[in-house]
Amino acid sequence: MRRWIVFGLPMLVAAVAIAWWMRPASPAAKYVTAPVKVGDLEQRVLAIGRVQPKTLVSVGAQVSGLVKRLHVSLGQQVKAGQLIAEVDAEPQQTALRTAEAAVAALKAQLAARRASLAQAESTYRRQEALMALDATARAELEAARAALDSARAEVGALGAQIEQARTQVDTARINLGYTRIVVLMDGVVVAVVTKQGQTLNSFQTTPTIVMLAQMDVMTVRAEIAEADVGKVKPGMPVWFTTLGDTQTRHESKIAQVEPAPESITQDAGSALTAAAGGQGANRAVYYNAVFDVPNPDGRLRPSMTAQVTVLTARESKALLVPTAALGAVDAAGKTQVRVLDAKGDVAQREVHIGLRTNTTAAVLSGLSEGEKVAVGDTGSDPAAANEGESGER
Repeated sequence: MRRWIVFGLPMLVAAVAIAWWMRPASPAAKYVTAPVKVGDLEQRVLAIGRVQPKTLVSVGAQVSGLVKRLHVSLGQQVKAGQLIAEVDAEPQQTALRTAEAAVAALKAQLAARRASLAQAESTYRRQEALMALDATARAELEAARAALDSARAEVGALGAQIEQARTQVDTARINLGYTRIVVLMDGVVVAVVTKQGQTLNSFQTTPTIVMLAQMDVMTVRAEIAEADVGKVKPGMPVWFTTLGDTQTRHESKIAQVEPAPESITQDAGSALTAAAGGQGANRAVYYNAVFDVPNPDGRLRPSMTAQVTVLTARESKALLVPTAALGAVDAAGKTQVRVLDAKGDVAQREVHIGLRTNTTAAVLSGLSEGEKVAVGDTGSDPAAANEGESGER
C-alpha cells in the first residue's frame, strides 16, 4: 500500500494534468477578445511650436553717430515716450545751424533784390510817362521793362530758394530730434543690441538699439505636418505645455492656419534642385498654425518650445472598440467585425464606424455595450488561447 502511494499517486496526478492540458479548446479560446465599452474618443494632432510675444518691435536710430548714453537695461519695463538712448548730436546741431544760416543769407539777398525791384518799377513808370509825352526813346522804355522783368524773376527765384532752404532746416531739425531715441509703446526690453559707446551707421541699414516686446499676450506658431494640416481649422481647441513646466496647460483656439509654409521663399530654388535630381523634393513640409494665449504672470517667455495638441474631433459617450478588431472600412464607414455570442461562437457582423484613431474606433451602429469582439487569433496553442482570455478578464 505504501509502495502504491509513493509510486502510483505521482503518476496519477501527471496523467490527470496531461489530460487537462490536451482537452479540446473552446471556440472562444481561439480568439483574443475585447469588450465593447462606452467612453469619450478624441482625435488629436500633435505639433511643436515656438512661443513669441504678440508684439515685438526693433527700436533703432535713424541717424549715424556715437551712442553717448543708454538709458535702459535688459528686462526693464518701459513706457511709451520714454527716452532709451542718446546719440552724439554735434553733427546734427552743426547741420541745423548751417541750414539756418543759409536761410538767413537768402533772406538778405531777397531784401536787396526787392530794393532793386522797387527801383526798376520806378524807372519803368518814369519811362512810361516820358513816352506818353514823346520825351524819350522807345528803346529806353523797353530797357526799363526788361530790367523790371529781370528784377521780378530774381525776387521769385530767391523766394523759391528760401523755401528750399527752410525744408533743409526742417530736415536738420528732425535729424537732431532723431538723436534722442524714444519708444512709442509700453513693453519690456528683451534684447539690447547696441551698447553705450558704440558707433551707429545708418547709411547702410537702420541700426537696432533695443528690441521691445509686449508680453501680456504671447503668440504660438505651431508647425503642423503636411499630412495633418487638412485636419486643423481655425476655431479648434488647442493647448500646450512647455519643456520647463509640463504640468501647466495653456489653452486657446486656433486663430489661423497659414496658407503656405515659411519656406515658400526658397521653393523656387528647391524646385530647381529637385528637377536636377537633388534632395529638395524629399524635405518635410510644415504649415504654421497660429494662436494667442494670455500671459498675465509672465511665465511664458520668448522662444520657449511649446508641445502643442490640437483637438480636431471628439465623440462623447460613444461605443468604443479597438481599431484592430475592424476589417477594411469602406467610404461610408461600414466594415465587418467578429462578435462572440454567449456560447462562445463567433459570427461576422456589419457595423458602422464613426471617428477613428490609431488604436480606438467609435461604433455608430451594429454593436451593443458589453459584447465581445475578436481583435486577433491565438492560433492552435490552447495555452495561448487561455492566456488571451485571461488578459481580457
